[in-house]
Amino acid sequence: MTMEKATSTDVARLAGVSQSAVSRVYTPGASVSSAMAEKVRAAAEQLGYRPNVLARSLITGRSRIIGLVVAYLENQFYPVAIEHLSRALQAEGYHILIFMAENSEAQVDDVVQELIDYQVDGIIAASVAMTHDLSKRCENAGIPVVLFNRDQDGPAHSAVTSANRAGGAKVAEFLVAGGHQRIAHIAGWSGSSTGRDRREGFETALAAAGHAPISVIDGMYQRDHAAEAARQMMALPQPPDAIFVGNDHMAFAVMDVLRIELGLQLGKDISVVGYDDVPLASWPAFDLTTVRQPVNRMVDATVETMLGKIQDRRRVPQKIEIDGPLILRGSARIPEGWS
Repeated sequence: MTMEKATSTDVARLAGVSQSAVSRVYTPGASVSSAMAEKVRAAAEQLGYRPNVLARSLITGRSRIIGLVVAYLENQFYPVAIEHLSRALQAEGYHILIFMAENSEAQVDDVVQELIDYQVDGIIAASVAMTHDLSKRCENAGIPVVLFNRDQDGPAHSAVTSANRAGGAKVAEFLVAGGHQRIAHIAGWSGSSTGRDRREGFETALAAAGHAPISVIDGMYQRDHAAEAARQMMALPQPPDAIFVGNDHMAFAVMDVLRIELGLQLGKDISVVGYDDVPLASWPAFDLTTVRQPVNRMVDATVETMLGKIQDRRRVPQKIEIDGPLILRGSARIPEGWS
């Protein structure tokens, strides 16, 4: 024998309020007094009532779900960012639906089509590129897209990144001030705006100081590639005395090669600087000097941009860059007067 599910009408009758009042209590952002909400929720608890979210989405035309497409989770920056995104969106009455997609056009296309089929209210693409055709499909479906920690040419989408060129420049100025003469760079993937912009800012600032990198290798944002790049650099007749690595995930692999395989002392024999400032960077085992990506502010800007676009589809796309500081730790020689 099955029990019939309680309805909003049952809750309204028991609470002594209108059915619309019950609806307002369970509608995020709706105006309702605390006394009314307490009365309705007490009646709902007594009856075992739970609002039908799917049915409400059919009525309102809003699923209150944001699709998140992310390329990989090995980089510790993304689990942290996803946690912050989830909490920030939940506070606004939204939830995220996470899909993994490598940076291949076919896979991203398939994943975004699935999200469109799920009728998400918006899509956040974290370090994933969007083709023109895919962008058009989202636009035709009325689904706004915000790029997170990645940008691309053209005005189609809003994008939120750290100030990558400025970050790369800060690293160059720091290493030059530390007296390094043989400076190398293990870059992020050259197919990404983040990798290109950090490298551009780094090389431009080096040139302004009369320097040029002795070696630049694309680490592809992968540990194995970065470790092999470090081995190649250190095998040069004149190996580097400082290496700027395009993100912390790769920097940890580079540090392991230098310390464990080659027996070098970081901060004395050679300096290593990363980018992101993931939680592991501050652990004593790594103590990594790095550029901090201000993840809280990046997430806040992403959520504000997404919700603004959902509420007003005519809103003009924004390109937002948020500056982050260079965090000084023991993996790199600290110039006199820097703190």
